[in-house]
Amino acid sequence: MDSSPLTELEKFGSADAIVFNGTALSYAQLLDLVADWRVFLDGHQVQAGEVVTLEGPYSPASCAGLLALIERGAVIVPLTVLPDAKRDEFLDVAEVETTIVLAPDGQRSLLRTGRRADHELYAQLRTAGRPGLVLFSSGTTGRSKASVLDFVKVLGRYRTGGRPRRILSFLSLDHIGGINTLLHTLCQGGTVVTVPERTPDTVFAAIRDHRVDVLPTTPTFLNMVLIAGVAERFATDSLELITYGTEPMPLRTLQRLKELLPTVRFKQTYGLSELGILPTKSRSDDTLWVKLGNSGFDHKIVDGVLWIRSEMAMLGYLNAPAPFDAEGYFNTQDMVETDGDWIRILGRRSEIINVGGEKVYPSEVESVILDVDNVAEVTVSGRPSHVTGMVVKATVLLAEAEDERSVARRIRSHCAAKLEPFKVPAVVEVSTRAQHSDRFKKVRSVA
Repeated sequence: MDSSPLTELEKFGSADAIVFNGTALSYAQLLDLVADWRVFLDGHQVQAGEVVTLEGPYSPASCAGLLALIERGAVIVPLTVLPDAKRDEFLDVAEVETTIVLAPDGQRSLLRTGRRADHELYAQLRTAGRPGLVLFSSGTTGRSKASVLDFVKVLGRYRTGGRPRRILSFLSLDHIGGINTLLHTLCQGGTVVTVPERTPDTVFAAIRDHRVDVLPTTPTFLNMVLIAGVAERFATDSLELITYGTEPMPLRTLQRLKELLPTVRFKQTYGLSELGILPTKSRSDDTLWVKLGNSGFDHKIVDGVLWIRSEMAMLGYLNAPAPFDAEGYFNTQDMVETDGDWIRILGRRSEIINVGGEKVYPSEVESVILDVDNVAEVTVSGRPSHVTGMVVKATVLLAEAEDERSVARRIRSHCAAKLEPFKVPAVVEVSTRAQHSDRFKKVRSVA
């Protein structure tokens, strides 16, 4: 895609660009919204290099606003609706100079914060005359980090000429996956299908009603799909591809999905806010082995840890050191196994549980426990032990109420038949709290 994201969109004319609240908006109508944004930005004298939030729900107005701000050369900080304390933190870390808030009805409000964004990473963008993008990590295990990307390099990953597809927008514009879905779909002349809320019923109703071809989502959400039984209740004949990423996929969840949706292709994706979305190839639909593409990326494995070099890598963090080595490779902290050119992602190095010198990867134990009846979600973590240093703890959310001691016995018995003894949970707790974030990624801090 050209550095101006609008260059190629005019040719798509009356084709559907975005489906919102059940109604299709054409490319011509989307560009009309962008033109309206230009007038708004001119009226408020928003300048190139200005650090600007774009806050609000996913909508045609927010998509058009993003395109107009890129064209303007602003540094964009996309945010969803946040609690006041978290929003204040993000505005402070990003040194936001201007806030633009979109109400649900599309009305816009703009305020100057009085801050001056003088971080050296912003200076780099301004000197180069480039638009920027600031993305915050999910912060599921600690304080959120703010990545700064060069938006020209981000746009350089997208090429026109592919097959237009109808893709459901699962992740919002504050996530690299949401940005990727929007830009990839639009540059191909496809249709972004939005949903008012991300529940299994709402998503699969949209797949049925709007003939969605592609569903990009997360393993946590796909597990919820299985529990809700929506694939049996909604027509899915249009669905060709489900992509999943952001966290390890439990193997048993993938296998059950393939049994349920035999005509759908499943593809594991891999991406980080700091690096972008890598091209990948899954070995097969029902395994977790994946090959990372080398178009704009390369990788190496050091002591079992995956390091990646990317042409569109972030300039750095606003609030933390950037873990690049001297050759420009980024430490993902993901532990992997290899089989020739294929890799299998085991989980973050920080999540490994050391039980008497033996390594336990939470995702392996979670995959086994999810096969136990009545378990809706599970998070495996380590618990200190004066004997072995750590023991395995499983925190489960049940589909239906059940005696906790009975649940614990069933889980331990099932794990004992499937896993080595040191991997069997010594502690099983039943929780009533959801164990995922609003991005449908497992939150390990709740365990």
